[in-house]
Amino acid sequence: MTKKITVLVCGGGNGAHVTAGLAASRDDIETRVLTTFSDEAERWTNIMKENDLRITVDEGDIKSGESVDFKVKLNCITKDPSKAVPGADVIIFTVPAFAHQSYLEAIEPYIQPNTTIVGMPGQPGFEFQVFDVLKDKAKQCVVMSFESLPWACRIAEFGKFVQILMVKVNLMGCIIRGQSKPSYDPMEAVQRVMGKAPILTQANNYIEPILATKSIIHPPIMYGKWKDWDGKPIEKKPLFYQGLDEEQARYLGGISDELVATAKAIAAQKPEVDLSGVLHLYDWYLRDHKPYIKDTTSLLTVLQTDTAYDGLVHPMKETEDGKFVPDFRYRYLTEDVPNGLVVTKGLAQIAGVPTPFHDEVIAWCQKQLGKDIIVGDELKGKDIGSTRCPQRYGINTMDALVNIM
Repeated sequence: MTKKITVLVCGGGNGAHVTAGLAASRDDIETRVLTTFSDEAERWTNIMKENDLRITVDEGDIKSGESVDFKVKLNCITKDPSKAVPGADVIIFTVPAFAHQSYLEAIEPYIQPNTTIVGMPGQPGFEFQVFDVLKDKAKQCVVMSFESLPWACRIAEFGKFVQILMVKVNLMGCIIRGQSKPSYDPMEAVQRVMGKAPILTQANNYIEPILATKSIIHPPIMYGKWKDWDGKPIEKKPLFYQGLDEEQARYLGGISDELVATAKAIAAQKPEVDLSGVLHLYDWYLRDHKPYIKDTTSLLTVLQTDTAYDGLVHPMKETEDGKFVPDFRYRYLTEDVPNGLVVTKGLAQIAGVPTPFHDEVIAWCQKQLGKDIIVGDELKGKDIGSTRCPQRYGINTMDALVNIM
């Protein structure tokens, strides 16, 4: 008989609605929600007094091909971590990376040994932050981080109705078990929440997903597109992926080259660290997006002809006269630079790998963000503390990187 577990979902957005709804639909899971944003917990609790949470899966069940539509009741939604955390077996973070620090600080006093802490998505540097905030307590926990949300989803009506638009087939994550000895299988427990899909797979180690991250895609495309912009509004929003040109593809490919080189350098210095899952971005697209790609000639043609990206445009702000200017405070920079590109640069710096493409893109991005992160080719700016690069946490050597426990 499967052991009943208690799952705590942190957050109140799209992903939290789906995660909580799926967990609550399982007979062997007790579900709780912790949302510290404003009065969100109170609002959602009041909604649940007279309504159920409805979840629809528009693409249908992976096995049967039939659509899924069900309702659940959430009985514990709170902003008080003292009520939510004690007794929780699995704590799933479904909030943007910028909110991880505050949630970790909120749960820290109540964390118990053998708890599983899951970043979904964790994004690069999640593990560093968990160990920094939870300190010795983290060593008694299981720390897991997945590369993205398991689905594309959206709230149709807060607290009442959330739609799953697309379910990913596979999702890779890492596990750091530390000194923990949970009475349940952590990966099985998270898979139980997800259901049949996506199929969760385990990376060889925590470094592999960082160097295989897709958080490095947006910043170089933004840089290549807007580095020479004259500041004048434009008539229409340009396509993001399918509007890629040779200059943008050069930066994107160059950064991916540097990640592959970093993986090779780490493996050469630490042969026990298996980084075989770190693929060049071009090879990753051919593996995971092949059904959507019309021209596989190069990284440039792959993105230009990837139908999964149909219609997706650059993040833009509309001007008073109906024209558009780029939005440099969108998550493509605010999230993917401090919790993506700067983290991979940090690993490369430890491995001794030159990163001219990283350096050039980060230097431009930090100006748009009003930050001082990189100085020349080193991460030593005064705003390092706003990122999750290993250097922020005092991790500066290969031994420290490999043995973060």
